Amino acid sequence: MDSDASGSTSEKQYNPGTWRPNSIFGNESTHEQSQVSSGTRYESQRYFHSRRVKPGEIEKPWLKKKDPKEKWVTILPLMGISLGLILSGFLVWDGVKSVVHHKYCPVIDDDFTVITSLDDSVWTKEVELGGFGFGQFQETTGGDKNVYFENGRLVIKAEPQQAKLMETNNVINLSKDKTCTSTKFSNCVAATNVTSGNSSVVPPAISGRINTKKGATIKYGRVEVTAKFPEGDWLWPAIMMWPVSNVYGAWPRSGSMDIAQSRGNNYTYAQGGNNIVNSAIHWGPNVANDAWWRTNNKRQALHTTYSKGFNTFGLEWSEKYLFTYVNSYLLQVTYTNFNKNLWKRGGFPDMESNGTKLTDPWTQTGNKNSPFDQSFYLVLSLAVGSTNGWFQDAKSDKPWADNSPSARKDFWNARDEWEPTWKSPTLEVTRVKIEQQCDGNEDL
Repeated sequence: MDSDASGSTSEKQYNPGTWRPNSIFGNESTHEQSQVSSGTRYESQRYFHSRRVKPGEIEKPWLKKKDPKEKWVTILPLMGISLGLILSGFLVWDGVKSVVHHKYCPVIDDDFTVITSLDDSVWTKEVELGGFGFGQFQETTGGDKNVYFENGRLVIKAEPQQAKLMETNNVINLSKDKTCTSTKFSNCVAATNVTSGNSSVVPPAISGRINTKKGATIKYGRVEVTAKFPEGDWLWPAIMMWPVSNVYGAWPRSGSMDIAQSRGNNYTYAQGGNNIVNSAIHWGPNVANDAWWRTNNKRQALHTTYSKGFNTFGLEWSEKYLFTYVNSYLLQVTYTNFNKNLWKRGGFPDMESNGTKLTDPWTQTGNKNSPFDQSFYLVLSLAVGSTNGWFQDAKSDKPWADNSPSARKDFWNARDEWEPTWKSPTLEVTRVKIEQQCDGNEDL
């Protein structure tokens, strides 16, 4: 009996703080009913005590009385932002206002993907062998041997000279066959003399050079040439503008513009190979004082070379400025602002080292951009080597020295080194576009 009562009591224990639901069998013990009727219950044990401050208990003294200086915390940043927006707007407006919008009239637009021959009234193939004033090593030819059309492209190709002309007594006389385009004897005649101790040789390479002097010249305007540069050691591709009349005298007194020049050597070449394009304008009282270095810049190809594909090399030129670019105005190579007399800008000495006084050929014109205030024409050239420093001595195993009388011969004797690198010895052009500024504001 006691055992049953004890067991019954054990089964009817309550968990703290809970009511036991009515039995599904409908009977509650007297003990349970008494607990319910009396309204009593077991209180649960408190396991967690919140320390959270009630909202009504937080003191906020700053709401009772505001500091008058507090408003500047908001006002000053807003003033700064407003001032910045106003200044930015002014700079944009001033920049747009200062941009000169010229009108341009077409001179030529030769699309060589369609055209299959050069217009003789515009283009001239230069035939010379004197080095073009830079000691270059190529003979430039007429005909279709080194300047020709292929696969929708105008191609200027360089190649080694005939071995027999280099290694036996020979003479190349361009005047005799009346093909020479120069009037200077040394530009038309060359000879190889194999006598011991004699270093005289004909040009060790042949190539091409063409110009628009005959039929497409401009004084202020735009030029664009879409081209792919060559690949091969000591090749020198160039897109240039030269003066029609040499108004101020021999180069560089009358100036010249290098829209784009490069070297066929690969990217490891010390001065930059076919991954670099150079642009400059040349101006000075003589060769020794050419101030090109003041108006010169270069642009590197992005993860490629200028020999891997076609790029558009451009020039925009007015009385006030001149700039060159690659593919887009946003990718400028060099920019020259003609806001100062070029003679003063050049900082030239009063006299040469031999005591000869240097004369200012430009100031008397009253034009700040002289000598770039005359008509110029386009030149496309693929040269080979030179002795003017374009390829620096003692750099990247250069096989000749510029001041050596045997420079051409030394270059030829090293052909087993450079000829295998001529994987693509061509300057390829798909389009040439020349426009004349013609808005009546050519002086802007």
